[in-house]
Amino acid sequence: MAATRIPPAPTPTAHRHRVTRPPAGMPQAIRSLFVPRASAPALAAWLAGIALALALLFASGTARAETIAVKSAEIRADEDAYVVSAEFDLAFTPTLEEAIQKGVPLYFVFEFELMRPRWYWVDDKVLSVSTQYRVSYNAITRQYRVASGLLGQNFDSLEDVERFLSRVTSRQVATLDQLVKGARYEASVRLRLDVNALPKPFQINALASRDWTLQSEWHRWSFTP
Repeated sequence: MAATRIPPAPTPTAHRHRVTRPPAGMPQAIRSLFVPRASAPALAAWLAGIALALALLFASGTARAETIAVKSAEIRADEDAYVVSAEFDLAFTPTLEEAIQKGVPLYFVFEFELMRPRWYWVDDKVLSVSTQYRVSYNAITRQYRVASGLLGQNFDSLEDVERFLSRVTSRQVATLDQLVKGARYEASVRLRLDVNALPKPFQINALASRDWTLQSEWHRWSFTP
C-alpha cells in the first residue's frame, strides 16, 4: 500500500495592514489622516495626529480673519440728546474689493449698545441702536455708492468709502430724559460686515473662507451722564 503524503504546514506570513488611500488631489494636511489600520497604540497615535492636524488647520484659518480696529469712541450730551462718535480702522480685503467691483453689494452695520450694570442680577440693556450701510459699485459711472435708508452718497474711490464708513460723528442714540443723571452705564460700539445680508451663494463662501470675515470687537467703556 502506498504511503499517504501529508502536505506541509503553511509557512506563517506577516500580517498585512490594509491601507486606505486618500483621493487624488486632496490637500496634504488631510492626506496625512489616511493611515494603515494598526494596533491600539498606533491607533492612539493616529488619533492624536488627527487632533493636531485639525488644530493647525483651524489656527491657520483663524489667522486669516480680518479685523477692524477701534481707534476711539465717546458718548456725550449735545443740546437735547446724547450722541455717540467713533472712529475705526477699516480696510477692504482683496476678496471684498473683487466682489464689489463685480456687482456684489456689501452691507456694513454700525452697532451701539448701552447697558446699566446691576449687582443683584444680569445687566440691564437700556438701548440698542444699529445703522446699516449698503455699499455698491456702478461700472458705468465707475463710482461707489454708500446708502443708508433713503440717503445715499457717491464716491470716486474705495479709499473714500473706507474713510466714510470709518467715522461715525455725533450719531444720536438717546434723548436726555432716557438716562438717569449720575448713574453709571457701560457703552459699546462695533462695526462689522453683515454676512447674512449677502446673496445666498456668497453666504456659503463666507462660511468657508475667512477672507469674508471683516468686523471689529465690541469696544466698551464706562459712561456717567
